[in-house]
Amino acid sequence: MFDYLKKIFNEEQNNSLAEQKASENSNRKTEIAACALFIELAKADGEFSEDERKLIISEMKKTFNLEDDCINDLITLAEQKIKESVSLYEFTTIINNKFTQQEKIELIESLWRLIYTDQKLSTYEDHLIKIISSTMNIEHKQLINSKLWVKQQLGIN
Repeated sequence: MFDYLKKIFNEEQNNSLAEQKASENSNRKTEIAACALFIELAKADGEFSEDERKLIISEMKKTFNLEDDCINDLITLAEQKIKESVSLYEFTTIINNKFTQQEKIELIESLWRLIYTDQKLSTYEDHLIKIISSTMNIEHKQLINSKLWVKQQLGIN
């Protein structure tokens, strides 16, 4: 009987560890997906500036409560995943499965902040954020409201 109880306890403990590991993997995938969207948008105008990199680091810290060394690894992983990916849909699907609608809107606002780091909107950036928002089920009206809100916050006309 004692062996049976010990076996059940060990199975429960192993299941708990497996669930924890699965949760950590899911969180890591979400972090990579969000970071990949930031990187793709930062590179959309053909220029990935240091200011854009700093904003990405800041947003990853704020959104996922990560340390600096983790963020550098995250950026490296995200860049690798971008090279391996077929489309942005791979990343937005992960975001759709993990983020609430409000969290997705906040992500879009952060992406607008990234775009306006250099105070201008390129046609490539505009096109890409529209694709990202539509695949994240953000209405066009909300996309524009987010854009206007960020421009107002940054003092851009």
